[in-house]
Amino acid sequence: MDGFTISLIGFAAILILAFLRFPLALSMGLVGVVGFGELTNYRAAISNLGRLVLDLGQSYSLSVLPLFILMGLLVDKGGMAQQLYRAAYAFLGDKKGGLAMSTVVACGMFSAISGSSIATAATMSKVAMPEMRRYRYADSLATASIAAGGTLGILIPPSVILVIYGLLTEQSIGKLFMAGFIPGFIGILFYTLAVYFVVTRNPSLGPAGERTAWPQRLIALKDVWTTLALFIFVIGGIYIGLFSATEAAGMGAAGALLITFLKGSLKGGVLLEVSREAAGLTAKLFALLFGASMFSNFLNRAGLPDALLGLINSFELSGLAVIFIILIIYILLGCVFESMSMILLTVPIFAPLVHSLGFDLIWFGILVVVVTEISLITPPIGLNVFVLKGVIKDVSVGTIFRGVTPFWVVDIFRLILIASIPSLALFLPSMM
Repeated sequence: MDGFTISLIGFAAILILAFLRFPLALSMGLVGVVGFGELTNYRAAISNLGRLVLDLGQSYSLSVLPLFILMGLLVDKGGMAQQLYRAAYAFLGDKKGGLAMSTVVACGMFSAISGSSIATAATMSKVAMPEMRRYRYADSLATASIAAGGTLGILIPPSVILVIYGLLTEQSIGKLFMAGFIPGFIGILFYTLAVYFVVTRNPSLGPAGERTAWPQRLIALKDVWTTLALFIFVIGGIYIGLFSATEAAGMGAAGALLITFLKGSLKGGVLLEVSREAAGLTAKLFALLFGASMFSNFLNRAGLPDALLGLINSFELSGLAVIFIILIIYILLGCVFESMSMILLTVPIFAPLVHSLGFDLIWFGILVVVVTEISLITPPIGLNVFVLKGVIKDVSVGTIFRGVTPFWVVDIFRLILIASIPSLALFLPSMM
């Protein structure tokens, strides 16, 4: 049996184990060890696993993960989400659909600190949903704006998903962060246009709120200056070369701790609770990385990337056609897999292929994250939709999915735009 066939069997085995609700980290590690053992011998496979775990566990670059996770959790505890929403509402709330637009903008700003789509969606649902219901917003528009806005958490830097992608492909995390900027802000713009389109067709879905006077607007901006300063300090420091992404994560976590302390939000056992949660999330991510790395070694040993390149050459497809085929595969996988699973399962397969076709892996990383954003609001899985359902129990999943359709459509348009114009992602990294 050749390596290509063995690698396909291994990938099928992971899919079967995933449907049986077997832990993904264990599934990838087990299939990777067995596959590597079949291609070489099991003594070499076990030795390779031990070396891989030791090397990754001691990797300095991996320390960026727990630090950014800690930073995001501290920001959440500091009540910054409420302040960001109030600031966005002060400028947009008096327009039709203004509260939904404010939610999208606040999600984008909160994403710039939290780095997590799930955390953004869960937090903003508690902040924005009561206000939108007070002004009699339709549940479909209200929940959809939160679910779609929450997806920005994995693209606008600092992003945990971009860190994972950078580690899997050995790309600069700092450049990936810069590359996510323009596509992230395009996402905010397109989502607000989606809200405008919905309320233009049916104004009763999103009535206008109260107008905020300019003195109150300035006060609202004053409340968020610490959050904006932290974001500019962390990302700006990376951009000008003041410190690396790992050092920026440490500075960001320290800054978030200081801001939370000054706001008086570290009372009781909050710091211990945040530390425990950060440690738990980090342990899960490390386990996933160990499994994904072993699976990646198996695929490379089996020669799957070279076999795929040969298959594509036999069909004489253009490089851009291959990219769009990969994106379609991601959209289909998004119907049954959550974002982290997709990244860890597919990047080891597609990244070497894309690189061999001569494409920039920084650009491809942004495409992967954008299409992963789409999966977060794609039925039947749509992880952000189910996160919202867990928080807002009196709204049906069907209602949220119906409301999210316009956001899904503009996301597809944004994906095509970035795929067709790579400079949208590559301009800022090229200026570093």
